[in-house]
Amino acid sequence: MPLEATLIIIDNSEWCRNADFTPNRFEAQTDAANMICGAKTNQHPESSVGLLTMAGDRVEVLVTPTQDLGKMLAGLHGIQLSGEADFLRGIQTAQLALKHRQNKNQKQRIICFVGSPVTAEEKKLETLGKQLKKNNVSIDLISFGQVEENSEKLNKLLNAANSGDTSHILEVPGGSGRLLSDAVLSSPICIPETVEGEGGGG
Repeated sequence: MPLEATLIIIDNSEWCRNADFTPNRFEAQTDAANMICGAKTNQHPESSVGLLTMAGDRVEVLVTPTQDLGKMLAGLHGIQLSGEADFLRGIQTAQLALKHRQNKNQKQRIICFVGSPVTAEEKKLETLGKQLKKNNVSIDLISFGQVEENSEKLNKLLNAANSGDTSHILEVPGGSGRLLSDAVLSSPICIPETVEGEGGGG
């Protein structure tokens, strides 16, 4: 199982009040984030997970990468919805927080929830993707709610960042009745590369 430092970016913009997910976009993503924390720390006891929000007055690192799930839960419960999400700055800040991780043997990963329109220019997103690739940072994008609107931009970022298929995008349309946490748990984002694709001989 991979040893990783993961930074989860939460979209806490006003868009996440939308109720096309049960009970709304915000609570659906905090449930899914909670599941990811558990999955990552179960996969490797020395993996760590951190938490960052990208909307409101500023991008804020709530929890630096830790193995303490209690800290993560407390961080998730304290998030307030506010304003618009700054997608570019959120990812740049997450990359910086990972650079300062305590265990340099940990691979770096960003998991970003995107539940509002991405306003950044495509060119800037591609540049950011190349920067992530150069610094060996994998990125998983969980697009929900504004899936069609964001698809082209997010795929441009992913294609620029992807190295050896270690980055992924998961698109979950709103109103489908599918739980966001279920979609995330059954995706490559939560299934480690060493397990995914193995024969199901059981």
